[in-house]
Amino acid sequence: MDTSSPTATSPAIADHGLIGDLHTAALVATDGTIDWFCPPRFDAPSVFGALLDPDRGGYCGIRPAGTEYVTKQLYLPDTAVLITRFLAEDGVGEVVDFMPPRPRTPARGTGNQIVRMVRCVRGRMQFEVDIVPRFDYGRRPHRVELTDSGAVFRAGDDALTVYAVREADDERLAEVDRAGGDLHVRLALAAGQTRGVVLEWGAGTPREIRPQEIDLLHAACVAFWRAWLTRCTYRGRWREMVQRSAITLKLMTYAPTGGLVAAPTAALPEQVGGERNWDYRYTWVRDASFSVRALLGLGFTDEAAALGRWLRDRVVERDKDRPGSPLDIMYRVDGSSGLVEESLDHWSGYRGSRPVRIGNGAAQQLQLDIYGEALDSIYAADRAGLPIGHAGWVALTEVLGWLAENWDQPEEGIWETRGGRQDFTYGRAMSWVAFDRAIRLATELGRPAPLDTWARARDAIYEQVLERGWNAKRAAFVQHYATDVLDSSLLRVASLGFVAPQDPMWLSTLDAMRAELVTDSLVYRYDPAASPDGLRGSEGTFSLCTFNWVEALARAGRLEEARLTLEKMLTYANHLGLFSEEIAVTGEQIGNFPQAFTHLALIEAVLILDAALDNPAEYGLGPNAPATAGGAAGRPPAAVRR
Repeated sequence: MDTSSPTATSPAIADHGLIGDLHTAALVATDGTIDWFCPPRFDAPSVFGALLDPDRGGYCGIRPAGTEYVTKQLYLPDTAVLITRFLAEDGVGEVVDFMPPRPRTPARGTGNQIVRMVRCVRGRMQFEVDIVPRFDYGRRPHRVELTDSGAVFRAGDDALTVYAVREADDERLAEVDRAGGDLHVRLALAAGQTRGVVLEWGAGTPREIRPQEIDLLHAACVAFWRAWLTRCTYRGRWREMVQRSAITLKLMTYAPTGGLVAAPTAALPEQVGGERNWDYRYTWVRDASFSVRALLGLGFTDEAAALGRWLRDRVVERDKDRPGSPLDIMYRVDGSSGLVEESLDHWSGYRGSRPVRIGNGAAQQLQLDIYGEALDSIYAADRAGLPIGHAGWVALTEVLGWLAENWDQPEEGIWETRGGRQDFTYGRAMSWVAFDRAIRLATELGRPAPLDTWARARDAIYEQVLERGWNAKRAAFVQHYATDVLDSSLLRVASLGFVAPQDPMWLSTLDAMRAELVTDSLVYRYDPAASPDGLRGSEGTFSLCTFNWVEALARAGRLEEARLTLEKMLTYANHLGLFSEEIAVTGEQIGNFPQAFTHLALIEAVLILDAALDNPAEYGLGPNAPATAGGAAGRPPAAVRR
């Protein structure tokens, strides 16, 4: 291991942990380097971005100096407090990283904080602390103002303040070397000593912070996460993985609006060296909808309600005069739209993967599936005691009026392809879900609605999908009407009630997918070579699709295969239980990290598989199964079943 400088190339995507304060998040590599941090919120420009350019991105590194060492990384159990340990010949040290959770409306004059506690556990150790900010993705120069108690980095109106953590009588414990606009500190510690730094976004007045004060912040952060996690109702076979996924999703939630970002990162490649590098720091309607069901299934009703309000606000606040689809497929975390995609041409990209994209040009694509996902989550929330109000219902009926007139047209589809619009089968099936759930809501709640119009649209979609989305030669439902290519997005249609999970047509579709899209336990979205998507290069298997495969197998009664597939898939998690978007042929995690969609799918798959293993008769399995094929698995759920 090179201990003289930070890693010359970006570390593996999986070699990171995530910390956050419910407004933004930071990635901490296993070598103790924070190489991704975008304050004051997820979709803001980075101040540390070495993950995408080690030379020009900026970082904050802490590591042992002048010795060889081995690193280990773990979370303090049941929390988002990250510990990076260094095992060297002279001793054992660790860096404890956390961000104090921020309320929905922070106090004026306070900014995002990263607390970095540096400890010597055994022996003696000398640490190097490098603070190398690069504001606005490295596009804005800065200056540094150094005091005896810390420093302030300034770039125009933006600033990053550094507070020194130390005792009053050890001013000479640290040696400071100011190089240009950066700060390099050498810190010698003996066993039992704790020092460190606190980084705060904004221009503060540097002051000394005593270790005891940091201990109190640490205790408060631990108490917050452990109290939050006690609300989780899941007690099944895979409790540790589910709880870590829940904490990860919470870390990716923007507290002021309840919006959930797809991932806290941008431009991490789906193929290293390729061009499939997208910005995921926004809230997708689809992800938010899935989140409602998953969070309800775990007992997190407050978070589900917040996401439900976020969805309602997008429906109510839509621009009625705007032509085209009434909803964008994604929004900024504050709910605003109008995302613009651009490239950071001055950055080299993750291991040479260019372009480095920020913003997202797919925001206004036509993706019809989002309406079904939104209605399904609204229906699930209603059945869980979170009803839709009058204003929301009126806006919803207007959106459904648009969908009734526009469902039968080509679209870009769930995967945001850039190769032209098609009649995607999944989009049609999800449009069926939209009308089905709307009819159920109107009927059960006694709300005014054009039920005849909705029923005609629902039935027409169903007949069209069975006629044109089913390929008799393949004995499977296919990606779109003009191809015989398979698509794993369709794995969800049985769970949503469009087809019974043990219908022979569905079982043969699963068999076809196993032969074409499944490699061991891993599942591809589709075959880009057979169905061009307008982009060069290939991609790995999609972790979301693999967990959807587990759920589909469980609902179909193939429990042994489902369980083995899940156990194999869990081996691809990183050392902390986190998943990126995809898995490469080598088993390496690729794509944005960690990905909310993947952890949501993990939760849903585990909840369904656990329930099927515990109560097989309820899922149409075994001698006491219900007469209707599919049993409980074929019904539209009020929430993900526990």
